[in-house]
Amino acid sequence: MVETNDAQLDRPLQPKDGTAGIERPKALLDSLPEDPRPLMTLSSRHVVSSRQFDRETLVQLFRLAAQYESTPALLHPPLAGKILISAFYEPSTRTRLSFESAWHRLGGDIMSITDPKSTGMAKGESLADIAEMFNNYGDVIVLRNNEGPAIYEMLDSLRIPIINAGNGIDEHPTQAMADVYTIMKWRPELARTDLPAGQRIRIGIIGVPSRMRTVRSLLLTLGCFAHAIEEVVILSREDNLFDEGQAEELGGAGLKVRVATDLDGELPSLDVVYINAIAWVGDTFEAMGMDMRLSAASPLKKGAIVLHPLARGEELSTDLDKTPHNWYFAQARGAVFIRMALLTCMVRRISEVMDVPDVGRG
Repeated sequence: MVETNDAQLDRPLQPKDGTAGIERPKALLDSLPEDPRPLMTLSSRHVVSSRQFDRETLVQLFRLAAQYESTPALLHPPLAGKILISAFYEPSTRTRLSFESAWHRLGGDIMSITDPKSTGMAKGESLADIAEMFNNYGDVIVLRNNEGPAIYEMLDSLRIPIINAGNGIDEHPTQAMADVYTIMKWRPELARTDLPAGQRIRIGIIGVPSRMRTVRSLLLTLGCFAHAIEEVVILSREDNLFDEGQAEELGGAGLKVRVATDLDGELPSLDVVYINAIAWVGDTFEAMGMDMRLSAASPLKKGAIVLHPLARGEELSTDLDKTPHNWYFAQARGAVFIRMALLTCMVRRISEVMDVPDVGRG
């Protein structure tokens, strides 16, 4: 029999130290003028890559996400009567649950697949044929598959939109949206196009852009806000950090990217530190960069924030959880609301939550 601790049971639930009140969605909402036009272009669109998005669309998605986060109770859930097919053929906790939470909060219903062995794939059915069947069963698909080409094999057969929730080491576009949404809530002025040079930030990314889908998509999304970023420092001692043409693409977007290996030497000058250590390979994963770790003893800049897509390992110490540097829990929370915003637009229900022109109402 497990003994209970009455003091723990009787204590009212409180936000964890270091995370209370830091989300600040209202400040971001108030700083951005509403413009529904970019969001209307997302109607019935697939979301496969971060390359599909521009600054104007992302800013309006962030604004709508902040609106949802600031006002959780919806009088008229915009996705009532709609069905999400949540197909996760690779293990997931945060991404799957945040998508399903987002859909439920919007009033929709969900069908979940968490094991490919329970589908026709176990019998050799092609992804194209599975996509054809999905057309008849739902209104949106969220797919996670450990094989990079999988989502592309389904596109030609689909008549309903699909969201890439992670395809091997390729991309994870909605995670990148959640990452940058977190940064914009921390510093709403970064969304401005006229940001003075003295207010630009320096971002450090501990990871491998060629092997980590979260890092790949984050860098692409940061390219839409290059005007607000002084420098991006890739911190890693791994080889082959970039795929062919990857660094050139980022430079073409206006990002100044530099590689460094001295973590403690760079930390005092970084405003945002993003850390990841997991790269998916087939149906398993490999840990990378475990020689670069963050803890409360790390020489982080005062006011700097730490982000992590989670789940974490030894690379991110729990002793940072109760410090003001911890924005990774807010990052996970905000993912629900950015996905709410995106799903609302994709299912042509933007007119339920925003004033839009008559043309394009769904």
